[in-house]
Amino acid sequence: MFRRHPREWGPIEWAAALALVLVAAVVAALLTLGARGPGRCGDELREIGGDCVGVTEYAFEADPRLEGLIEEVAEENARVRRDAESPAENSARIPYVRIALMMPYTTDESSAMTVDMIRRGLAGALSAQQEANSGSGPHYQLLLAPDGRNLDQWRPVVTRLAELARDKRAPLVGVTGIPSSTADTRRAIAALSEHGLPTVGPVITAADMNADHFFKTSPNNDQFARALKQYLEERPQQGRGFLVWDNRSEDVYSRNLRRVFEKHFDERYDFKGHNSNFTGSSGRDKGIPRRFTDAVQKICTARSDTVFFAGRDQDLPAFVKRLAQEGDCGRGTRLRLLKVGIGLEPTLTTDETTRWLKEARATIIDASSVDPAWWKGKNDPPRALGRFLDRFHKLDARHELGADPLDDGYAVMYHDAFTLLADAVDRTYSEVNEGGDSPRGKDGPLIPSKNDVYNTLIMPSISANGCSNCLRGAGGSYGFEGPGANDQWAVCKPVPIVEYPATRSGRAKGEPLPVYRTFRGKGDKTCPD
Repeated sequence: MFRRHPREWGPIEWAAALALVLVAAVVAALLTLGARGPGRCGDELREIGGDCVGVTEYAFEADPRLEGLIEEVAEENARVRRDAESPAENSARIPYVRIALMMPYTTDESSAMTVDMIRRGLAGALSAQQEANSGSGPHYQLLLAPDGRNLDQWRPVVTRLAELARDKRAPLVGVTGIPSSTADTRRAIAALSEHGLPTVGPVITAADMNADHFFKTSPNNDQFARALKQYLEERPQQGRGFLVWDNRSEDVYSRNLRRVFEKHFDERYDFKGHNSNFTGSSGRDKGIPRRFTDAVQKICTARSDTVFFAGRDQDLPAFVKRLAQEGDCGRGTRLRLLKVGIGLEPTLTTDETTRWLKEARATIIDASSVDPAWWKGKNDPPRALGRFLDRFHKLDARHELGADPLDDGYAVMYHDAFTLLADAVDRTYSEVNEGGDSPRGKDGPLIPSKNDVYNTLIMPSISANGCSNCLRGAGGSYGFEGPGANDQWAVCKPVPIVEYPATRSGRAKGEPLPVYRTFRGKGDKTCPD
């Protein structure tokens, strides 16, 4: 008699229940998102192929060994934003612009950049950002622009960079990074140039990597080869040469270097009958990499004393190891391994590689952008090197950048590339805002755009009598000759020859090797003092 049958639900009850379920689902989703945060890539990047891709001023998930440096860049960017939008009491607002560092922030076994190269390049750019922000004038955010570990996700990055360049308040004024000469890199710099973005390649050396808005602070392969030619003219030895070249079709750098070596040295060293190829470790070509048996056997048979290595530095230790296994082959003279590049990659100077070089009676001869003797106070170091070293050593102490972190030249050249853009901004900013007749904006000083920075960069800085507004970089003092001249390669950039282990053959003990400087125009190789 106390049992009651439940009343069936009508439309109103069902609608209310459905609404409660939807509300609960939304709340659960929000709580989940709140717990997870914006995701591993943050709000401004998206995940493509396991990599965070895009452009951001904030920290994001990359290789764990980059975490500290990325966070320090993000902190510096936040400070720049605060000084512009909400400065401390009694402090003036400091305007700022943005420069993007477009490069990989993750690696794998086939990547053109190792994680140590990335760390050192990032540290060099950060040191330049900190130096630029310590002065008067506008300040700088260093935007992080990851384009994939294989440099093939550049399209969304370039699209976003072009959007940021249209910002009137804090415009993007330039791009640097661009670490490797590949087909994707060639397409990326062409797209950046189409958008009118001045771009600086710190470590690009393939001589055919050119675009209207693309500037290079490193010498190119042809200029490196000219420096080697100068070296060999004084030290011909027996003239028994051999060319070892990377056969990967996708590697623009190695293909260009092979052509350059053939152009300058084939007639003297007869590469047609004295060469061998290998598959390099960087890239996605199929096959087992670093097979050097054929090359080493032919070098021994021909008693070659001068080997030209047209490949990437990370493959050279394996070649040296294979040479050591054959010994000196009874050649009677030291074997010279001629290479070009930004510097001496630290794997080339380890105790292990040094032992292999000794066993093979071989010496690496490197036409380089930097000379490790510079940071030891030798061989007439560049005048601006000290300022860079002060900041870099502090970064090294905080982030442990590895053994000999300066010797590969990446930190130095990434510093110089950022500094080139920042100097152009400072010169432009001063010119348009100083003086009684300067056209100041309604809301404060005029902020340079990408077009203004490009127009400053193409003003010739090298003349017959001196260097006007040249870059005073950690890698030397050098400049450019105007729109299109030398395809925007640096002019009068020092190209030291580095021997490892040092031999100083044919010179007085302790006397430095001659320093070649990148050529000016067609055949004019003179540079101001």
